[in-house]
Amino acid sequence: MRRETLVLDDRDNVAAALTDLQAAETVHVRMPDGHTLEILLRQAICLGHKFALRDITRGSQVIKSGFPIGTATKDIALGEHVHTHNLR
Repeated sequence: MRRETLVLDDRDNVAAALTDLQAAETVHVRMPDGHTLEILLRQAICLGHKFALRDITRGSQVIKSGFPIGTATKDIALGEHVHTHNLR
């Protein structure tokens, strides 16, 4: 299986794309603890951009590599693109 995503910490609620990913594509995300998540992407995700690993409620911290990188400015659904339009 080709590695398409990167998650560095089990606390992360976003994954980074290691390649361009298509909308409606199901990606297999290998978590640091060894289990795999299957995520249906809601939008296309460009190389280096992030998508939600679970639903993130407005006002919640977005966690990448075990550290908060911002706050969700709206509810973000599982598989949704996470970027400046919904992250502060």
